[in-house]
Amino acid sequence: MKTTTAAGLLAILAIGGLVLACDSNDTNPLTTSSGKLRIAFDNVVSTSDLKLGTGSYQNSSGETFTVTKFNYFISNIRLRKQDGSDYVVPQDSSYFLIQEDKPASQTITLNNLPAGNYTGLTFTVGVDSLRSLADITKRTGVLDPALNDGMYWEWNSGYIFLKLEGTSPVAPALQNNAFFYHVGGFGGGYDGKKTINNLRTITIPFSSSVAAVQAGAVPSIQLKTDVMKIFDGPTKLSIAQYSSVMFDPYSTNISNNYAQMFSLVGVQANQ
Repeated sequence: MKTTTAAGLLAILAIGGLVLACDSNDTNPLTTSSGKLRIAFDNVVSTSDLKLGTGSYQNSSGETFTVTKFNYFISNIRLRKQDGSDYVVPQDSSYFLIQEDKPASQTITLNNLPAGNYTGLTFTVGVDSLRSLADITKRTGVLDPALNDGMYWEWNSGYIFLKLEGTSPVAPALQNNAFFYHVGGFGGGYDGKKTINNLRTITIPFSSSVAAVQAGAVPSIQLKTDVMKIFDGPTKLSIAQYSSVMFDPYSTNISNNYAQMFSLVGVQANQ
């Protein structure tokens, strides 16, 4: 009887060990159920690479210009899954400042994404009203007004969504032939009144491509950002007529133009 009892106990322990092993294996997918995705922004001017201070370009108005600064905010990122649902990147991890003079800023990484196949991307150009009006403790990193390369209007208590600066022979001599477009405005303010809204939402399907997010491999979405679209979009922007635009009604024409400047180059497989 003692021998039989001992054998029984050993069998129970063995079965228990198998159950624990199975449970352990069943939890392994939890460690592989997330991954990363990179999004790379290549700033160009039509078919030419954007070169600050040295590149010479011409818009459809026949105006020659050189770009000296080009910055823009990307925020509120959503990814379209193959099943048609969306994954919304947590807001605290969804604000990026792309700067032409800082190459490292032009590739952003989204972490802790659910593993799966993604077929499209949606994002906002600008900083939404909720975060614009949030306590300063909620506005850190690129949203810190003291650290974001002057992408904040202290006088207007708001972010500059896109900043394009340069020189052109047709810009006023009194401005040293400089032109600048500082576009912002989220459609509201501290007094509750509606104001200019230059937030623009961009949706880019990956066509027939799929970004397969999984642990240990990072796919990359390659986007092109064409500065020329700011001049040659739905509204033809003339530097001679509008050499400087900030917080005024005409800025909505520029935001409608920059909503057209993003396009898909391709999707690189997991690396």
